[in-house]
Amino acid sequence: MKNKLSDLNNHLFAQLERLSEEGMTAEQIEQEVKRAGAMVAVADQISSNAELSLKAARLYADHGDKVLPHLPQIGGTSG
Repeated sequence: MKNKLSDLNNHLFAQLERLSEEGMTAEQIEQEVKRAGAMVAVADQISSNAELSLKAARLYADHGDKVLPHLPQIGGTSG
């Protein structure tokens, strides 16, 4: 499965729409709130990972190959 950050954005907006549906019972609202909380927790991790990847790319762009040994996922060793 190949997801993109735009897919995450779409999922979050879809959840927002579910939360704003009229006529839900208290139980349905509670279930959607729990689902939204789980989605936010996962989304936060995905966003943090993307931010870290961007920082690594910036570091590489600013300093070139000399930083690769310190960036195991894009050129160095992991152990």
